[in-house]
Amino acid sequence: MKKIALLTTLILTVLVSCKKATTTEPVQITPSPPKEAEIVEPAGDQCYAWRSDGSVIEMSFNVNSHQEVNGKLSYNLVGKDKNEGTLIGNMKGDTLIADYTFNSEGVSSVREVVFLQKDGTFIEGYGDVVTANDKVTFKDKTKLKFDQKNTLIKVDCKVE
Repeated sequence: MKKIALLTTLILTVLVSCKKATTTEPVQITPSPPKEAEIVEPAGDQCYAWRSDGSVIEMSFNVNSHQEVNGKLSYNLVGKDKNEGTLIGNMKGDTLIADYTFNSEGVSSVREVVFLQKDGTFIEGYGDVVTANDKVTFKDKTKLKFDQKNTLIKVDCKVE
């Protein structure tokens, strides 16, 4: 009985090892060229303005791929001194939060500004402020009010 089991095992082993291997043609894989990295360039200056009864607010800025904002902002309000300066900050979702460094009456000042982007416009935010380190900032940005009567609309940028 041992001889039959051994002989059967040997025959099965030989049959399995002699089984003709199926050959398949190698699959040709044609590599596709690598995709070019999509580089998001700044879209150029974006310009917005608000005008009412002789008062003007103008804002122009550029947003880079890291959502950093760099531009200019000026206020020329009737009955108040004109001030103009630089705008440096970030877009956080639909909100522009920036430091506005400006000159008014020969004095340089820094104040935080917040604009909400809505339907292709920017609405300036207002709220309680605090002064620290010669900079005016909002006490609590979550409590800002956005008055739609001061909505800056998209305008053509001035060529300088």
